[in-house]
Amino acid sequence: MSFDVSADSYLRFMGQYSEPLAVRFADLAGVRPGQRLLDVGCGPGALTAELVRRAGADAVSAVEPSASFAAAVRERLPGVDVRPSAAEQLPFPDDAFDAALAQLVVHFMTDPVLGLREMSRVTRPGGVVAACVWDHAGGRGPLTAFWSAVRTLDPAVDDESDLAGAREGRLARLFAQAGMDRAQATTLTVRVRHASFEQWWEPFTLSVGPAGAYAASLAPERRAELRAQCRSLLPAGPFEVSATVWAVTCRI
Repeated sequence: MSFDVSADSYLRFMGQYSEPLAVRFADLAGVRPGQRLLDVGCGPGALTAELVRRAGADAVSAVEPSASFAAAVRERLPGVDVRPSAAEQLPFPDDAFDAALAQLVVHFMTDPVLGLREMSRVTRPGGVVAACVWDHAGGRGPLTAFWSAVRTLDPAVDDESDLAGAREGRLARLFAQAGMDRAQATTLTVRVRHASFEQWWEPFTLSVGPAGAYAASLAPERRAELRAQCRSLLPAGPFEVSATVWAVTCRI
């Protein structure tokens, strides 16, 4: 697994899903003007940009362990307080924010329970902690066709279905383990149109995340075989991919 890639590569791979998701996720968390907001694991800034649109750059802080992603957010969104940090040790005092959000991050935290506990710590009483994770285990994530093709060729592959929070009920359970036992769970779905199979496939060659790392690890002939298997599962285009997250919110 690697996120040691350019912000552009990540946005080409996942941004097409994470940007529309950010709108729905911010709605779920009740983000509005006048709030102090924290984006945990902001990546290249898909959710950060939506928070800025709603509350203004001065009201938004973000943490991100990847130096390239953090630099991209600073350049893209001047005025946002972007700090190099993992979720498990947030560099903020208690009760600093009205809402702390983690979009597509919990399943990559080293210690998801500690990360969520830290999000709760920095959120004021009455504020909201929110997180979401793709439903990889239920076959409703944006990478379903890719991993289905991989499993056909490599049945023993360690895909993303067992990542933290990727199975039904597990994200809410993590919230409870972090001391947020009044959390509410739901799902959010976005639909993304792809002009062609080639447009869909190309981001998988950029070595982003577990899927990109797997594709990059293959010998050229095996990668071509995987591409052909993916092609057999999808139309030539245009086509639409539906992607669903497990989403959990808790009022502190």
